[in-house]
Amino acid sequence: MTQALLPARPDLIAARKAWLQKLAGERRLAANTVEAYERDTRQFLHFLADHQGGPPGVRQIADLKPMDLRAFLTRRRAQGAGTRSLGRNLAAVRSFLRHLEKEGLANAAAATAMRAPRQPKSLPKPLTAADAVRAVDADEQLNDEPWVRARNAAVLTLLYGCGLRIGEALSLDGGDLRDRSARSIAVTGKGGKTRTVPLLPAVFEAVDAYRDLCPYDLSPGTPLFRGLRGGALQPAVLQRDMRRLRGALGLPDTATPHALRHSFATHLLGSGGDLRTIQELLGHASLSTTQVYTGVDSQRLLEAWRAAHPRA
Repeated sequence: MTQALLPARPDLIAARKAWLQKLAGERRLAANTVEAYERDTRQFLHFLADHQGGPPGVRQIADLKPMDLRAFLTRRRAQGAGTRSLGRNLAAVRSFLRHLEKEGLANAAAATAMRAPRQPKSLPKPLTAADAVRAVDADEQLNDEPWVRARNAAVLTLLYGCGLRIGEALSLDGGDLRDRSARSIAVTGKGGKTRTVPLLPAVFEAVDAYRDLCPYDLSPGTPLFRGLRGGALQPAVLQRDMRRLRGALGLPDTATPHALRHSFATHLLGSGGDLRTIQELLGHASLSTTQVYTGVDSQRLLEAWRAAHPRA
């Protein structure tokens, strides 16, 4: 991030830099979250410079009123930001102001008084069990290189078989998943939190098939999943391959790598899994995050009832 390009005074630039470092260091927020907060507050400072007629400093931030924050969100909406983006914009500014308040530099009352935009309720869109199994099948993958087909199948199997996030799967080390007698694996997720997830035989089979074909050295201390040139596999590559795959298999547009994680949770819940266990397996900090899957399951039951019941 280039602090010199910020339309703000040196004292505010320094305070913001210290806040971002604290988020990444002490609070151990995910890199993507820190990057998003950096971007959100950069947009906010650009807005303030225009709104107040000059680069803001700590004193100008300290004097903010709720109407200033409402004006910022109105500007962002006019620029095309959706409700979720507006909510994150406000969350980033709140976090920054609370940091300044703890340092005795500002009052966060203005941000605290602001209500976040109401978020639309959207349910996860899992695949059916049959489509999920097809999506993780090595024989269905599209690539001329057998080892790449095996690689994609192995990663997708981890997402569906273990409920991993794509970043968690791609962060695995060459020394991981070697011991066939292992019943589980420790995974480091968001915020640096570690959880234990059970391993299915299908996961070992998929990873072993990939190891046998991969032309690169997969020794401990190196990335397990590799790109064509041998570097660590990037999420965008897998997402691109999944887009091609869903077109070939006739899967819905919602069939993404992350949808396989949704499918893991939904299918577990539909088979009698309890929410607390699923919460732990997914690494959700709050049970309310996991509860969204009860809506998916209920919706499917209702759709089945409407399709089958003679009086529906």
